[in-house]
Amino acid sequence: MLLWLVVAYLVISIGIGLVAATRVHNARDYIVAGRNLPMYIVLAMVFATWFGAETVLGISATFLDEGFRGLISDPLGASLCLVLFGLIFARPLYRMNLLTLGDFFRVRYNRSTELVLSLCIVASYLGWVAAQVTALGLVFNVLSDGAVSMNEGMMIGSSVVLLYTLFGGMWSVAITTFVQMIVIVIGLLYVTWLAGDMAGGFDTVISKAAAEGKFEWLPTLEPLDMLAWVAALLTMALGSIPQQDVFQRVNSSKNERIAVWGTTLGGVSYFFFAAVPLFLAYCATLIDADMVARLMEEDTQLILPHLIIHYMPFTAQVVFFGALLSVIMSTASGTLLAPSVTFSENVLRGFFPNMSDRGLLWSTRITVAAFTGLVTLYATATEATIHHMVENAYRVTLAGAFVPLAAGLFWKRANSLGAALAITFGLATWLLLEFTMPEGVVEPQLIGLVASAIGMVIGGYLGRPTHHRPRAGHHRAAAATHHAR
Repeated sequence: MLLWLVVAYLVISIGIGLVAATRVHNARDYIVAGRNLPMYIVLAMVFATWFGAETVLGISATFLDEGFRGLISDPLGASLCLVLFGLIFARPLYRMNLLTLGDFFRVRYNRSTELVLSLCIVASYLGWVAAQVTALGLVFNVLSDGAVSMNEGMMIGSSVVLLYTLFGGMWSVAITTFVQMIVIVIGLLYVTWLAGDMAGGFDTVISKAAAEGKFEWLPTLEPLDMLAWVAALLTMALGSIPQQDVFQRVNSSKNERIAVWGTTLGGVSYFFFAAVPLFLAYCATLIDADMVARLMEEDTQLILPHLIIHYMPFTAQVVFFGALLSVIMSTASGTLLAPSVTFSENVLRGFFPNMSDRGLLWSTRITVAAFTGLVTLYATATEATIHHMVENAYRVTLAGAFVPLAAGLFWKRANSLGAALAITFGLATWLLLEFTMPEGVVEPQLIGLVASAIGMVIGGYLGRPTHHRPRAGHHRAAAATHHAR
């Protein structure tokens, strides 16, 4: 019965997404929802896209293993990324009226920078989307009591998300995500309230977690420990800034104020609500310590699903798994669309400069389908945990894309030579250390970030300044859309 109710919820989500797809008339509608989204939907998208499988299943499991010290990258770094993007990057990027971050790199630097960094951005999504697909497989496996294998569950789940994302693009993502956010908040708060009572009350749970040192989050004064802490924070906080999904939410906003505050408040909301699955996970240790100990040896990501299945009333089971599926689908749909848009707009379109608006729309849809197949294949082949897949996703963008983006926006001397050196120094240093000293004193991606900054400074002073700052409406798709209408 529970499984069939979940299937019914999936069907409803598909229906909402397909209805939203009727608003799509051109590529701009598909990619940025015509820049018409109000504050409450932008905030919901920012929150729900980041509140994914890694938040409910991944970081809650890590919290039991390592306490807050294991969560520096997410939720602390992830929340900091959204706040920084909203307060610092959202306004200048929104005014440029571009479709993708790749467009920024082309207009500010050149086609080569656009191509290389767009491919880096696309590659960075492989782990993140695979984490959501893995979580979908886990949910179907648990709900069917093993009748549906993990791999079969991944294929079913990814097909559902693909169906409504494929046709509706950002409009479908926006409307379904808003509905899903309501389910997420209500569902998780209800289940956590029940679990808290079963574990002896809120004060009991918090005091016992504190006594075990679970809330210790600052590094020690040891230099190596401080470096590791900073690396974990910056990998997510800065590495996630040059990401298409965050930019797309900013760029879909109805106006500049919504772009800034929808993103900022979404980041703050994410940070505080991420505490809910942590509390729920620790309740499990007080409700059934033996089950938790057994699953810690087997797969910590199964702790919350097993707690709900074995200890919660049927209503709570329906609410929890509905919320969990909402969490996963909202993230998966947004993170499927972002790399697909980047690939079609900044890779394919560069080789076919006369591509029409309709051609861009259909090439994006084809890329969405192809990328879904690719990440599903990767998810079935990898053995990495959900949390680690997400953590590893941002290393390439931290080492290669952050400096060209920040310098291009805020440093007048940033130029094409500086961007080329920043990319070369950053990626080469990171890859060299990743393969030769992955467990070195300092995380490879952090050294790559420093090398990238050095490259930008050298190029900035050796090369000629470039000041290609597009005015509003500059983007090539804007004109095509205007004529299409």
